[in-house]
Amino acid sequence: MDPVVFLFALLQGLIQYPPPVGDGLDEETHWRMEARAKYLEWERLRLEQHVEQLSQKKMPHLQLLAVAVLLALVLVLWILGLRSSLRREENEEENHGANEEEVGNVAGNEDDNDGNDVVNGAALAENNNDNDVANVVQEEDNNVDDRDGQDIMERIQWPVQDLQRVCEWITDLLDNYTIYFGHVLSDSFYPVLHRPIGVGSAFEGWSPREQDVVYCVLIPMTPPRGHSFHLELDGEGQRHVRNFRVRVQLECTCTRPQQGENMLCFLHNPEEELRSNQDPSLLDTLCTDSYLDVQKTALWFRQLVKAMWPALPQSQNWHLTLLPSTRSCQFKVTNGEESFRIEMLFGVRRGDSAIFVSSQPREAYTLSTAWPESYAVAEAEFFNYIARQAPSDSLHLKCLQFFSRLVLGFSFSTYTMKTIVMHLLIAMPVSSWSRGHLRERLTDIRDSLHICLRQKCLQHFIVGNRRFPQDINLPPDVRMGRTYNLFHHLAQQPAAHTQAMRDYRVLHKTFKRIALGEDD
Repeated sequence: MDPVVFLFALLQGLIQYPPPVGDGLDEETHWRMEARAKYLEWERLRLEQHVEQLSQKKMPHLQLLAVAVLLALVLVLWILGLRSSLRREENEEENHGANEEEVGNVAGNEDDNDGNDVVNGAALAENNNDNDVANVVQEEDNNVDDRDGQDIMERIQWPVQDLQRVCEWITDLLDNYTIYFGHVLSDSFYPVLHRPIGVGSAFEGWSPREQDVVYCVLIPMTPPRGHSFHLELDGEGQRHVRNFRVRVQLECTCTRPQQGENMLCFLHNPEEELRSNQDPSLLDTLCTDSYLDVQKTALWFRQLVKAMWPALPQSQNWHLTLLPSTRSCQFKVTNGEESFRIEMLFGVRRGDSAIFVSSQPREAYTLSTAWPESYAVAEAEFFNYIARQAPSDSLHLKCLQFFSRLVLGFSFSTYTMKTIVMHLLIAMPVSSWSRGHLRERLTDIRDSLHICLRQKCLQHFIVGNRRFPQDINLPPDVRMGRTYNLFHHLAQQPAAHTQAMRDYRVLHKTFKRIALGEDD
């Protein structure tokens, strides 16, 4: 183990926790002290990540210093242990004579053994009764917490949704689309479209809206035959908005067996022959200056979706309406009783990881050749990872859904609340999100938001997070990279921070009234 990390762990173990809050304090003081404790825990987690980042760097002088301090601590602890051992031996010698006298007294009172057996049996029975009482008290406390969680569930007006059923229907629709795309595009030089991946709140199971839910999917794209994709990071982009460009390059196919007959190599055949006998390359259709163009790709895909719709079995009972969009394909399907809005994004996978560069914009204005780095698939896989470990009665999605609805109309985004909940999900056992812990988890989320606002800092959940599950594959520069602050705008804009704190005070009162049933 790295000496710095081990030293940090040792020091952490020596720290004494503050005493519990007394019952004599007023409610406001209770709340402030609890918030302070949560802040210290949040800072501890952040410090652990910082120490881990330092341990990745090669700093011999720091390691030597850590080893020296560590040895000093071990020496001090050894001396303290030796002194304690000597005192213990002295006490044993002093008690030795008393023990011998006690043994003599026991031998002289053998006639009273029967009475002692009765007393010992009674004492043992009393001890067992105490344990039974403690178990009953613990069970009653659990029942009280469970009833409290049930009361909170009944007070909150949850949206009437059937997300799982709709997501399954949409998945079936898009699977049919994928089959037809494969048939139509098999001999073309357009991007190869793969099975869509459900992303976003609806497919994660916590959509904040009861109506107008947007079901979002990401369609992975790979290069067609005779082409290759090369991702280039835009050097002008900042860490919190990493944009890539997808450079399209022609590859020689003279000596490679290609799907289809009579394919001509784009590199080693005359242009006139290529124009006369072969469809144009991807460079001539969906690219701008050798880079894949998002807007051209979206327009091509919209035309493809519209043309394929009559061939799908769903077209017999449903009506398709295309919606305006420049960087994705958005459409609505209705059957007279139900209406679903679907957004199809496009993306190129970074290697074999769960990170894509996608068509979804991250800023108000994004160049048509810019493909922002997307963590949507990794986040969806994280929620699947939690679902596999959590008990069936876990309410972590309910907590996220409640806060995502609560912040609507405020200056906090639903992604802010999603990030906070994801941080908490890996900071505590998944078993602690049951109904009996509902009040605690809701207040944890509220207090975490308050702490982040005061500190003007909310770290990204995936980038640079050493606690992110290793089962989910990430590129090294994402997993080991330097994280960034989602609240950077609050640190740069005092007016925005003032408004956010004002919004939080209103939100705090609303939270107490709805979730806790407390009126000011």
